[in-house]
Amino acid sequence: MDLFEQYKEQLIEKEAPLAARMRPRYLSEFIGQDHIIGQGRLLRRAISLDQISSLIFYGPPGTGKTTLARVIANTTRAHFIAINAVLSGVKEIRAAIDTAQEKRKYHNQRTILFVDEVHRFNKSQQDALLPWVENGTVILIGATTENPYFEVNKALVSRSRIFQLKQLNDKDLYRVVEQALADSERGYGKLRVEISPDALAHLVNVANGDARSLLNALELAVETTEPDATGVILVTLAVAEESIQQRAVLYDKEGDAHFDTISAFIKSLRGSDPDAALYWLAKMVYAGEDPRFIFRRMLILASEDVGLADPNAVVVINACAETFDRVGMPEGRYHLAQAALYLANAPKSNSVMGFFDALAAVEREREAEVPTHIRDKSRDQKGFGHGAGYLYPHAYRDHWVEQQYLPASLQGQVFYQPSNQGFEGKIATQVARQREAQLAALVEGVGVAPLEILTYGTTDKASERWLQRTLSQVGAKLGAVRDSIFSLAQPQRHHLILDLNAGTGLLTWEAIRSVPEGGVYACVRTPGDENALVEQAAALPELMRPIILTGLTELADIQFDRIIGRNVLMDEPDKIAAVEIIAKLLRPEGMLILAETIPRHTQRLYRLLDEKKIDEDLYQRLVIAEEDIYTQQSDPMLNWDVDDLRNALAIAGLAVEVQTERSVAPTHITPAFVNRLFVNNAVRPSYADRLGKNLKEEEVRAVQELFNRYLLNQTVAWESTIAFVLGSDISQNAH
Repeated sequence: MDLFEQYKEQLIEKEAPLAARMRPRYLSEFIGQDHIIGQGRLLRRAISLDQISSLIFYGPPGTGKTTLARVIANTTRAHFIAINAVLSGVKEIRAAIDTAQEKRKYHNQRTILFVDEVHRFNKSQQDALLPWVENGTVILIGATTENPYFEVNKALVSRSRIFQLKQLNDKDLYRVVEQALADSERGYGKLRVEISPDALAHLVNVANGDARSLLNALELAVETTEPDATGVILVTLAVAEESIQQRAVLYDKEGDAHFDTISAFIKSLRGSDPDAALYWLAKMVYAGEDPRFIFRRMLILASEDVGLADPNAVVVINACAETFDRVGMPEGRYHLAQAALYLANAPKSNSVMGFFDALAAVEREREAEVPTHIRDKSRDQKGFGHGAGYLYPHAYRDHWVEQQYLPASLQGQVFYQPSNQGFEGKIATQVARQREAQLAALVEGVGVAPLEILTYGTTDKASERWLQRTLSQVGAKLGAVRDSIFSLAQPQRHHLILDLNAGTGLLTWEAIRSVPEGGVYACVRTPGDENALVEQAAALPELMRPIILTGLTELADIQFDRIIGRNVLMDEPDKIAAVEIIAKLLRPEGMLILAETIPRHTQRLYRLLDEKKIDEDLYQRLVIAEEDIYTQQSDPMLNWDVDDLRNALAIAGLAVEVQTERSVAPTHITPAFVNRLFVNNAVRPSYADRLGKNLKEEEVRAVQELFNRYLLNQTVAWESTIAFVLGSDISQNAH
């Protein structure tokens, strides 16, 4: 670059709008988007390690997509090239590729190609770029306001990691203004600018999360306000209101806002929320959405989601649509609102969806024939008996007779499932009674072949077979616990998750799948568990692997959006102290979700015995001895209950919710299981050792003999109780 070019660049930068001048240059200057570039997040780690792969930034205008790409350019050692998909063609792409190849060949330097408005790429541009992204010649960073999964070439999307940027919150926008007023080089730090609190609040409010809009308004307010006698530029509410008068509504009739808003409107109608329905309707009308499109969607919903619960719904909505065509805007807004309110308040039923079950049955049953008695008799009655046996409903009481109309292969099949809502509630009883009569007619009139009796022979009692069956049930139960934890946690893609007691990886791998833009930390108790997780994680890309810890002391100042775990507190002697340590790792808006098996409500072995078959005195003594196990204050694994969990979380300053779930699962009592109960254990006292505190040695042997006599090789119903504990910051909960 010669001196003239350098001077030209400096002049352009000096005369650029405030929003352009104040673009952050480094991560330390970047405001907002903590969900993707906050401490410990995947993208921040990738930038700091200079391990950027192809990325697509997706979000509303003014959220920092281009700025973040520039920050990466200033941070990485790679060569950076920027083009705009609207202004650039295949020629510019090929020039960028040539430069990238030279940098790679002569300087061993990677090249990052930033493409603004990447969704505007046409097919020839995509074809010119794709091979070079695929072979790593360039690392693509794309920016788009449209959903990349719909608007960007699928081949580019599949080779890129998607990060969604969100509108800035008010706190972020206040920081943007403070930064602009304090920066003497690029902002107004050399001027004496004072903004009244109400003026600043107005600017932030109307900017609606758009930093560019806010800075443009601030620039207009400052540049058009004369300093007073003391040299102070005072921005009042009146000046602010002139600088930014109307909130911009993000709405593109062919983009995400269009589809997202109509989706929110329809879901509000379906959810019977008239307030939300009116809000989303108003947003669409305000943005200029075609009212006929809105009426079309409401007509669909009138049948899909209201249906026979209110058969008049489709009539009313159609009448409103026809009236709108005659009246037009703006008065037609009354009819839009009336239609929306009618649907929002109507009883709901989606029983018409039974039609699609019938379609699926038609696809499966292509050879199903029309039953003879309901065929057309006008043509083939004489030769083939078509129509013979048909019962004419009007000749019977209530104009109905119990007769089969489905093909033989589908008789008894149910497609229509009436709800109990509105008018359809009256239909449900009638349909049920008619179906019962039809089934009776099927059995008595047509006859059913005797069911084939299947025999399995003698039951195989081999321990391997029973253990296999038991293990499969245990796996299903653990899977259900995992699903419950994540259902309560509701993790978002950018969250940081800490998995406590992550030895098996049951929750860790689900967490990794749930937060592709965030991060997962897994805390284990033993080196063996650590090695097992490391080996399993080796198959994942490096940036996707969990960070494995052997203790919480390894965490510095990182806080988590979600902390999860299963049986985390079981081995903790001081549960209050343990929870207090965990609570400090939780972000203010974060959640702690634990699944803890409650010892006080676990299966008692004495309940598996039939007390009528054994000595009454021994049985009573066994009951006392076993119950005493769960009240021993010296054993932290067994001496606690749900209230202890509540107390521990409350002391740690968390708002607590507890849901208990009791389950019964078949369990096979094997010889190995009984032996483990009565064999001494050097690490922990066995069941026999615990009974020995209340029973004599010969009584413990007698109990073992009872187990061998009455329980050995028996499958019993094993009861257990799991408490799902939710903890959150009390102050956040209060808000």
